[in-house]
Amino acid sequence: MTARIGVVTFPGSLDDRDSRRAIRLAGAEPVALWHKDKDLKQVDAVVLCGGFSYGDYLRAGAIARFSPVMDTIIDQAKAGMPVLGICNGFQILTEAHLLPGAMLGNDHLHFICRDQKLRVENADTAWTTDYTAGQEIHIPLKNMDGRYVADDYTLDKLEGEGRVAFRYVDFNPNGSLRDIAGITNEAGNVVGLMPHPEHAVEPLIGTGRTDGLPFFTSILKKLVNA
Repeated sequence: MTARIGVVTFPGSLDDRDSRRAIRLAGAEPVALWHKDKDLKQVDAVVLCGGFSYGDYLRAGAIARFSPVMDTIIDQAKAGMPVLGICNGFQILTEAHLLPGAMLGNDHLHFICRDQKLRVENADTAWTTDYTAGQEIHIPLKNMDGRYVADDYTLDKLEGEGRVAFRYVDFNPNGSLRDIAGITNEAGNVVGLMPHPEHAVEPLIGTGRTDGLPFFTSILKKLVNA
């Protein structure tokens, strides 16, 4: 039976089709989910894609967190369903308190778009098992509010529990504390990151590499072997 992975579209989402394409390339079935619907259509996992949900009014991800679909996603994530938040999706996950910390405006106050080197810090989450710890990958990055912040206690807890999933290498593009590019929850089923792996799944687009595809093959293997 083919694994079904939902991709939520909010008003202002930009990368929902790209995420569905990446899921299809990995061998799973992408399922379009609408922000006003609480029904997840029996998907096995969910991707919250990048973009500017609700125009980033009030605060990036703050309004999307209250969309009807998020009530179901929060409940299902707490019950163990895998959820990946990419860029704006990461922001939504912090607003929904599925991940700790917050996302602030880039320290240089400008939108940034570049190919970014990352180091895989945790290869044991539902979304990272096809990587190896310490592996360096190149993933496109594009954000205005990408600066990850948290208090020292939370940061130390993330570090101590191995919950920093990805770290910026060579260049910190937005001032994120401790060069954090992505984190995971305690159970490893919820992952958020700022760079866009869905833009690095084919040689002819994005970075010209396929470094982002293991996100989607990892979850496929997790679901198939569950």
